[in-house]
Amino acid sequence: MYDYDLLVVGSANADLVIGVDRRPAPGETVLGSDLVVHPGGKGANQAVAAARLGARTALLARVGDDGHGRLLIDSQRAAGVDTVGMLVGGAPTGVALITVDPSGDNSIVVSPGANARLAPQDVRAAASLFQASRVVSAQLEIPLETVVETVRSLAFGSRFVLNPSPPARLPAAVLTACDPLIVNEHEARFILGDSAGPAPEDWARALLLRGPRSVVITLGAAGALVAAGSTNSFVRVASPQVDVVDTTGAGDAFTAALAWRLGLGEDLAEAAAFAVRVGAAAVTRPGAQESYPTAEEVFAR
Repeated sequence: MYDYDLLVVGSANADLVIGVDRRPAPGETVLGSDLVVHPGGKGANQAVAAARLGARTALLARVGDDGHGRLLIDSQRAAGVDTVGMLVGGAPTGVALITVDPSGDNSIVVSPGANARLAPQDVRAAASLFQASRVVSAQLEIPLETVVETVRSLAFGSRFVLNPSPPARLPAAVLTACDPLIVNEHEARFILGDSAGPAPEDWARALLLRGPRSVVITLGAAGALVAAGSTNSFVRVASPQVDVVDTTGAGDAFTAALAWRLGLGEDLAEAAAFAVRVGAAAVTRPGAQESYPTAEEVFAR
């Protein structure tokens, strides 16, 4: 019996958001809206998104002993996430500087802060969390060596989900553990380099050959492409059409929803179909964690 449907190992940031009419060109200054501070970070976002949907969720992350750190811990607790794995100290809380244009598209620069201090020994010290978790997800806003240790720490029968964002070269031990590897177009092209073909099916086929057990490619308003079990077996999952307000954190909501539904026993295409609905709901509201829907809101759409 698992105590947690999902353990998220990842980052926790304070998102400093400014709305702009357009993003500045190099050397240019533009005026923006008043600064708004939201709880964020890919790991923290995934944990909140899963908990909002009803998943029993824990977060292993590191924040600073500061106001931003307290904001992040409070937001996790408010969503129902178990914060026993949230470590405090070592550096200031990570910060993401985000500009959002009128179309809802964003640009993000991250100062890792305490996230860079989430170390392999922190993973080893959290062995009880891994033993109690049905699915474990990670991202790359924490050190790659910590992600490698996360893979080593998986309990027998646990499933590992990775969104390699921001993208980096992944060791074989991490790639072969992914079930699935979740990437957008930018991340797929970074991993594949010159071997990337022109279409998502080409990317999925090439990624599978690198070792993941399954691959999901997110395609924004076009939904997602699912590839599992065969380099020639693909399923396109359509996304509902919505009015986009802010895309910040939508990919994290997708990953969390997918990981949760896989833990419930759904197949990959079925879980992805639910996840695109969660991601679509998230972009209709401003912010990241504040935008995440409950399961009731998703099913009501």
